[in-house]
Amino acid sequence: MKAQAPPEPTTADGDIRKVGVEIEFAGLDPMATAEMVQSLFDGRIEVQSAHRMKVSDTQWGDFKIELDSHYVHPESPEEAAKAPGDDWDRMRRDLDRRSRELLGDMVTGLVPTEVVCPPVPWDELDKLDALFDGLREHGAKGTEASLLYGFGLHLNPELPSLEAEDILRYLRAYLLSADWLREQIRVDITREVLPHANPFHKRYCLKLFDEDYAPDIDQLIDDYLADNDTRNRDLDMLPLFAHLRPDHPHELFRKELVQPRPTFHYRLPNAQLSEADWGAVTEWNRWLEVERLACAPETLHERMAEYRARHLDSSLWQKIKHKLKGDSKDG
Repeated sequence: MKAQAPPEPTTADGDIRKVGVEIEFAGLDPMATAEMVQSLFDGRIEVQSAHRMKVSDTQWGDFKIELDSHYVHPESPEEAAKAPGDDWDRMRRDLDRRSRELLGDMVTGLVPTEVVCPPVPWDELDKLDALFDGLREHGAKGTEASLLYGFGLHLNPELPSLEAEDILRYLRAYLLSADWLREQIRVDITREVLPHANPFHKRYCLKLFDEDYAPDIDQLIDDYLADNDTRNRDLDMLPLFAHLRPDHPHELFRKELVQPRPTFHYRLPNAQLSEADWGAVTEWNRWLEVERLACAPETLHERMAEYRARHLDSSLWQKIKHKLKGDSKDG
């Protein structure tokens, strides 16, 4: 399957836009995964700790591979170098390292392995799909393999522009497309009940779909945080906003898991490794429905108006019913 071209294929600097990909799965530990990645894309395996690897110097950059839990990873060499260095501290750090390694051994198979791929040009995503084929061939299991597997795939599409009005039209297009995307993905029940990729609230959608809403970057960020004080949105804007405003005072911007970058963070709620033709290209091609809508201003504004009419009318009717119920009680 080939990756389809986006309507805006380059960045403001004229470079081909890139896409970051993250995939979670069970059935394959980090070292076996690193060896498979190296066999596909060359590079060098670097063992950073018992359950954290890196395959560096591939054609696109570095692949990061680890058990997806910070509890099983010891402090980094950089952190250890900053720590006190007497015998007691060295013994404490060594005990902590061995305890975390043992915990990682115990939870392997329950805690997913995660591969964080380097940014790949969108027109080379079909080459990256060799990773998904390799995972299937080596027995990796996706969301559908167990009720315990709340795994997902994340796409991080680089934006064509970092201007507020352009970010807004893409965000509006996503909010209008989100229900359709979830239907296409066929969200697994394990992801429906977990908070990792929650939809946006209607209140926030109505705010953004107001035709008079024309924020600058700072207002766009503050309005987002006012209604979405969480990382758990299906389109997580925090990495982009942290990139644009690294000194923003909100506490979420200080979280280690928020990695600043000029991309959307699209948190797909399924990892469908049981499907033979499923991979990054499948989800990229679906995502492009958002981008096509963002680049069709008349259609975008028509759909915004339809949404507001439908939901504002519904809200008004609920208020009327509440008023009538109160009047009947008074009578």
